[in-house]
Amino acid sequence: MSENHDETAGMNEAELARHSEKMAKKKQAREKIMATKTDEKGLVIVHTGKGKGKSTAGFGMIFRHIAHGKPCAVVQFIKGAMVTGERDLIEAHFSDLCQFFTLGEGFTWETQDRARDVAMAEKAWEKAKELIRDERNSMVLLDEINIALRYDYIDVNEVIEFLKTEKPYMTHVVLTGRNAKDELIEIADLATEMELLKHPFRSGIKAQQGVEY
Repeated sequence: MSENHDETAGMNEAELARHSEKMAKKKQAREKIMATKTDEKGLVIVHTGKGKGKSTAGFGMIFRHIAHGKPCAVVQFIKGAMVTGERDLIEAHFSDLCQFFTLGEGFTWETQDRARDVAMAEKAWEKAKELIRDERNSMVLLDEINIALRYDYIDVNEVIEFLKTEKPYMTHVVLTGRNAKDELIEIADLATEMELLKHPFRSGIKAQQGVEY
């Protein structure tokens, strides 16, 4: 049953007429607002927060680009040995449209080697800059870069300066990971914080294929 049907169920003719008039006014107001939104630009998009869904949202945008035949790229800053469905699918079927680079070696508590983590993060950032500079890429996803920034593996000021001065005007850049730096959120065009309400991990349920990876 549609939401509109739920809202109008049980209404008499007068109430239905008022409802239709109200919806017509809403439509008119919405169309007036939309008519003013004519600009296009490449966005800096940040997905952060303690809740699940940051990388998932980023990959959703990547798959939209693929669906529209738009070249794009992914750089994973942390996930290394972990197998992911997104990477497998893109590399097997969409490598002509989406370049995919996994340059991390796991979370810092897994490697236990800060110097190595810094070196890998810097390598990933160099690749990211190369991909962003390439104007053929409509979108570049920097997956879990916020973690590398949080631990100061990469200088956030360098990232911000690059995005402000070297990112092509029409290129979208998506940066994911919890604890995004305030300075990064400040320059973002779109910033979303995923709020944790419930998570199965707290009930003893491990990460599961098709949900987490």
